[in-house]
Order: sequence, then structure tokens, then C-alpha cells
Amino acid sequence: MRGRATFGALDLALLLCLCGGLVWFVNKAGQELDYSWDFGTVARYLFRHDPARDAWVPGMLAQGFFTTLRLSVWCVLLATPIGVAAGLARVRKGLLPRALGRAYVESMRNVPPLVLIFIGYFFVGGQLFSALGVEEAARALPPSARSVLTFFAAPPERSAAFFSAVATLALYEGAYVAEIVRAGVLSIERGQRDAAYALGLSPWQEMRHVVGPQAVQRMLPALAGQLISAIKDSAIVSVISIQELTFQGLQLMASTYLTFEIWITITLLYLALTLPCSLAARKLEARLRH
Repeated sequence: MRGRATFGALDLALLLCLCGGLVWFVNKAGQELDYSWDFGTVARYLFRHDPARDAWVPGMLAQGFFTTLRLSVWCVLLATPIGVAAGLARVRKGLLPRALGRAYVESMRNVPPLVLIFIGYFFVGGQLFSALGVEEAARALPPSARSVLTFFAAPPERSAAFFSAVATLALYEGAYVAEIVRAGVLSIERGQRDAAYALGLSPWQEMRHVVGPQAVQRMLPALAGQLISAIKDSAIVSVISIQELTFQGLQLMASTYLTFEIWITITLLYLALTLPCSLAARKLEARLRH
């Protein structure tokens, strides 16, 4: 049984060295680069007080953070079933589902995500959604429905670009989820399948009761890493002017010239999104193991 980790003298020495190195870097940057640190200005772009409403409202960085959160949630919700379906199709015995699953995975994984984002923006958002009248329908919604749409997705005037970005990211991340699912299912020993067949279980019952539970436990670390990667990959949609965290940071950096402060703040905000997901996945993995 693995012993509990302890904090010793060597750990304390390493921690002090790291803190000292960080202090040295900050001082050296201020002296050599003639850079004046100003985190107070950046803090005003997180939350600011609105005298008209006498309340604290989100600033540009907080608005970008919430947009990134929405993008990530929708991407994960769509990429997971897409990836599971494609992964299961790749382990089917039929030639057609295996060919379709492989064609989807290979086309997504071998094209740069930036190219996919532009294809999704100009074709899905600019052509398909325009032909379907998605943005016009969003603008025609009653005020209460527009508020709900803005809270869970994007304002009506930016809904087409937002949904095209979500669709593209979901398809891209779903291809990697599919490979994780395929590898997890194929990692189950052949004897497990033979035992299920001997018990007279159907392929669906075999997947649900025998292969699936064991595969999920093996896939969980990789799936957690991929879903965290989906949060980080959402930064790429800044190239199509989706006002997520990276886009807002670039806008602020161009107007305030607070390069280090803004990028450090953005890094901490991304960590605030990804670290809880990583810890939750670790807890779930330990629970499934027991």
C-alpha cells in the first residue's frame, strides 16, 4: 500500500528556491527591462463598480472568462457523444461504420485546427447558418429568451459565430475522444468477451455490463486530459473574433501595454478552469478504482 506523502526539509528547500527565483525574476524584469508592474489596472478589467446600477459588473477579462467557460461546456457536451459514437463505430465488425468512423477521425486529426476554425466560420457560420436564418431567428426572440440565449451562449448578434465555433471545436475534440474510446474498448482482454458470449449476452449487453465499465475506468485519465485540452483549445477561436479570454486579453494588451500582467492574469484564469477539472477527474478515477 502506498504511503502518505510527507513534507520534508528537502521539499521546504525546493519551495524556498522556487519562491526566491520568482522574486528574482520579477525584480530583474523591472530593472533590466525598465518595466513597471501594475496589476491594479488589470484588476479593474476583472470586475468594476458601475455607478449607474450601483453594483459590481464583469470587466473585459471576466466577460472573456465566462465566454471561454460557455465555449468549453458546450464543446465538451457535444464532443463527448460524438467521440463515443465514432469510437464505438471504429470497433464494430461492419465495414461501413468502421470506414465512416476512421474517415471522420483521420480527417479531423490530420488538418490543423486553425484551418478547421476558418472553414467552420466561413462555411457553417457564414453560409449554412445564414441560409437557415439562425441569427435572424435569435434576434426575433422575445427579450426573456434573448437573455437566456446570452447567458448560456452568446448575444443574438454573435450567435452564428459562436455556434460555428462550438460545432468546429466539438468535431475536432470528438476525433480525439473517439481514439481514446477505441483504445479503451480494445484494451479489454479477449477472455472477457468470450465469457460474455458464453453467458449468452448480446453485443449491447456485453458492452454495457462487461466491456464498458472496465473500459471507462481505463479511459478516464485520457478522457480527462482531452476534456481539459478542449478548454485550452478554445483559445484558438479568438482568430474569428469570438470574445473569449484570449481575445479580450489581446485587446487589452494592445490598449494598455501591460503585457506581463495581462498574460499572467490570463494564465491564472485558465488554471482556475482546468485545475478543478483535473482534481475532479482524479477523485472520480480513485472512486472507480475502489
